[in-house]
Amino acid sequence: MKTDKTELFEKTPVPRAVLSLVVPTVISQIITVIYNMADTFFIGQLNDPNQVAAASLSLPLFLLTTGLANLFGIGGASLISRSLGLGDTEKVKRTSAFCIWTSAAAALMYGLAIYAFRGTVLPAVGADEYTYGFCESYLFWTLTVGAVPTVLNAALAHLVRAEGYSGQASFGVALGGVLNILLDPVFIFGLHLEIAGAAVATMLSNLTATAYFVALILGRRGRFHLTLDPRYYSVSDGIPREVLLVGLPSSIMNLMGIFSNITLNKLLVNYSNAAVAGIGIAKKIDMLAFAIANGLSQGVIPLIGYNYSAKNTRRMREAVKVTLLLSLAVTTAGAILLFTCANPLVRAFINDPETVRYGSMFQRIICITGPFTAITTVIISIFQSVGQKGKPLILSMLRKGGLDVPFMFLLDRVGGADAIAWATPIADCGAMLVGILLFIPLWRKMGRDTRD
Repeated sequence: MKTDKTELFEKTPVPRAVLSLVVPTVISQIITVIYNMADTFFIGQLNDPNQVAAASLSLPLFLLTTGLANLFGIGGASLISRSLGLGDTEKVKRTSAFCIWTSAAAALMYGLAIYAFRGTVLPAVGADEYTYGFCESYLFWTLTVGAVPTVLNAALAHLVRAEGYSGQASFGVALGGVLNILLDPVFIFGLHLEIAGAAVATMLSNLTATAYFVALILGRRGRFHLTLDPRYYSVSDGIPREVLLVGLPSSIMNLMGIFSNITLNKLLVNYSNAAVAGIGIAKKIDMLAFAIANGLSQGVIPLIGYNYSAKNTRRMREAVKVTLLLSLAVTTAGAILLFTCANPLVRAFINDPETVRYGSMFQRIICITGPFTAITTVIISIFQSVGQKGKPLILSMLRKGGLDVPFMFLLDRVGGADAIAWATPIADCGAMLVGILLFIPLWRKMGRDTRD
């Protein structure tokens, strides 16, 4: 007997199936961005550029948790959706147990390592005598204490979504986001913890969201194939290899993004902490466009992966078309909005004139990458859905680190702080063009299979 989720993957009209999967994912991604922006917004209300700069300098280290979550979450989701397409529910259980327990262990080790080596790590990312203490307190709560729930929250959302429960996955992510927004002013202003308060709020919100996902899986054991039972933990049947190699491109993209952010911060800190604060605010605002593109691409992975394994190429090809068109339309509109409203948006975060000048300028530059990012992220997700490893890795490394870092150094020498941000659209445009060239053979193959 077919389940409702099987009907969604096999029978529901493709535009409706795509929307039912991606809309909750996009909403949860937007809420995640809003609560990330909320940290910067409320810290900015302290009107201290050093604390805003500390949040920006800490961000790359915190974002490494996203890389861990993507490594096991996206890699696991791809294998789970393909296993469901083949009817192999036993492999789904073993895959989910491997992803959950391994990601938790990796997060714990990472959080402890950051604390142990903070004296070396924080200066390496650009912390100085004005920002070191703020960075230290922020990272203690978000990583040393909070790395495990932060990673599990995002990884479990991917795994739950792989079974077709996009709404439940998105609710869990949104729950953490809304709670973070509510707790920020309480801890920052009510308890006078300043930047440490934002960190405590983030840790508690991720812990709550993780508890929701655990309760969801335990409460639906009859309907979920996912399991938390460590007895299903397995490193056989190629599970680690499949999970890690498919999840690696997203994780590498995250790592390269961290490398890119650290390089950008290190270059800008030579000018002023206001420049670092400005780029931090601009990037937080621009994360909205990336969240939409990312939500659209990640949401459709189960549909593409299922139909790829089930050899329903026609349905898979139609899903790709719908997702690409939707991504381009939404991100183009978002880019226009962010470009035209740059100054008031940045000013809403902080009223320091120099920071506002830098932030507005940087935002107008980096927001134009929205449509480029949309195409690239969808192509990466398609490759991940069908189990390809090398091509997503190439595109991930080109987007962040491969192209933008060399251009940062070049533009820094040519035009100084005002020119550095142009490295982002240059890199995203280049990655998009390479992605299209890599994707054309797969698209043609899908067309031939459809005619056969």
